[in-house]
Amino acid sequence: MNKFEQLLSEPKIILLDGAMGTMLMSRGLEAGQAPERMNLDRPDVVREIHRAYIEAGSSIILTNTFGANRFRLKRHGLDDRVREINYAAAKLACEVAAEYPNVVVAGSVGPTGELMAPFGKLNFDDAVQAFAEQVAGLSSGGVDVIWIETMADLQEVKAAVQGARSVTRLPISVTMTFESKGRTMMGVTPEQLVQLAQELELNAVGANCGKGPQELEAVVERMHKAGCQVPMIAKANAGIPKLVEGKVIYDGSPEIMAEHALTVRQFGARLIGACCGSSPEHIQEMRRALFFDLET
Repeated sequence: MNKFEQLLSEPKIILLDGAMGTMLMSRGLEAGQAPERMNLDRPDVVREIHRAYIEAGSSIILTNTFGANRFRLKRHGLDDRVREINYAAAKLACEVAAEYPNVVVAGSVGPTGELMAPFGKLNFDDAVQAFAEQVAGLSSGGVDVIWIETMADLQEVKAAVQGARSVTRLPISVTMTFESKGRTMMGVTPEQLVQLAQELELNAVGANCGKGPQELEAVVERMHKAGCQVPMIAKANAGIPKLVEGKVIYDGSPEIMAEHALTVRQFGARLIGACCGSSPEHIQEMRRALFFDLET
């Protein structure tokens, strides 16, 4: 039983971290640049963000590797540095986590950004190889769990899980992104994800990103009603993005996200955090709401 499995075995709410990309942008990442490049060029900034989330109360932090697969990195001329980038990101997160007791490091694995066949040109075997390459870097860097996130296609989820299991025995969690009417971009329902979690023997499953807290709350409720047998994850965006004076602003305040945290907990979520537009301030307020409520 590794650190992630040990954490799940304890009957308590687990607080996740928040956004990485928007935090990097607030610290100098320019539009069009690869966030994952910061692991090599500005490790101090990445460490600072990880530390801020832990100080805010996060028990699990995600590596800065959401787009660190060969397909996404190719857009930035970095596809020959997949293992290097993932390894560096994992080491950074693990170094910071080691400063605190019982903090778990999750290796973030996002979608390839390509459509799977027959809708697109990406075939299953190539996807498996790409995910295996990324996960090999993450696992060698010391992560505690492979965190497959923001998925829309069940076939891509299966490819990611197969790729991960071909190179590591680490536990695996999966979250998908549900749009309007409770389906992913490729039409997947929360009930189908619950069934897949059982078929693939996942350690945790849930939803992230999307169009704000309310829609994600409905997804978690449906997963709960579908009889999800593994711990459920809720990691919503901090509201909906709006363009204000040339800047993208998310309208979900820390207080709104704190109320959201209580709602998804009521629907059965055990691993609760935030996604795009969130910050350590959001996580801190969610922590106050969740744990003050539990203590009183």
